[in-house]
Amino acid sequence: MYKTIRKEQNEGILTVFLNRPEKMNAYTHVMAQELIDAYKNADEDDDVRVIIVTGEGKAFCAGMDLGDGGKTFSASESMEDFRDSGGQVSLVVHDLKKPIIAAINGPAVGIGLTMTLAMDIRIVKKDAKIGFVFAKRGIGPEACSGWFLPRLVGIGKALEWMYTARYIPTSEALASGLVQYEVEDVLAKAYELAQQIASETAATSNTFVRQLLWSMLSENSPEASHLAESKFLFWAGNNADAMEGVQSFLEKRPAHFPLKSSDVPEFFNKGEKVK
Repeated sequence: MYKTIRKEQNEGILTVFLNRPEKMNAYTHVMAQELIDAYKNADEDDDVRVIIVTGEGKAFCAGMDLGDGGKTFSASESMEDFRDSGGQVSLVVHDLKKPIIAAINGPAVGIGLTMTLAMDIRIVKKDAKIGFVFAKRGIGPEACSGWFLPRLVGIGKALEWMYTARYIPTSEALASGLVQYEVEDVLAKAYELAQQIASETAATSNTFVRQLLWSMLSENSPEASHLAESKFLFWAGNNADAMEGVQSFLEKRPAHFPLKSSDVPEFFNKGEKVK
């Protein structure tokens, strides 16, 4: 049983709800550990094709729970041993093999917004209050946002948002590429996309695609992408999903892909993990 999140699973879609509505789903270290557990379990479950993350109630996540007052961000470990819990969650998300969608159904500030940056698709409720407010609290960015945010919106926009710590109009977030959709019903849009992925595409294809596109952000030339793509095409071309994909197209019928995410071999050289 989780204390700060809850899960629903249906037709290949796992929905993770941040579940502290009385606190606007404010983030805690317990929530971090529960998210890590939920994500890792989902990644190993072949019945999960897509993960959706949203908030219970009217908020997505109002940021860090400030219940400890001025000592909220104090740490007892040494500087060398301390690891930001938001970053620990983002690293797990980054390593997922499954598509993951953020359905930002209300206010999302600080860690409430940075926790979504490692996800693949962000859908925001129109006019929701969102922002990277760290400089107004005397702290700095976390959740690996120094790596993710400039890659999503460019260095200039990332710096401006972080420097000013201002709230970002959702229309500006959409125009800048921070979010892909700005809608009234974020969960309905998330389910629409998730159902399309779960019912119409091969799990093996999307497992490879997610690892390919995120991995290539750290490469300096297209050769690494060419090598990984070549390995996967060789493997896929001799396996059942590719055969079914072609045959279903020729027969003008929906495809029924037989393979699972766990069937995909490792095509990438993973770097040393942060300890």
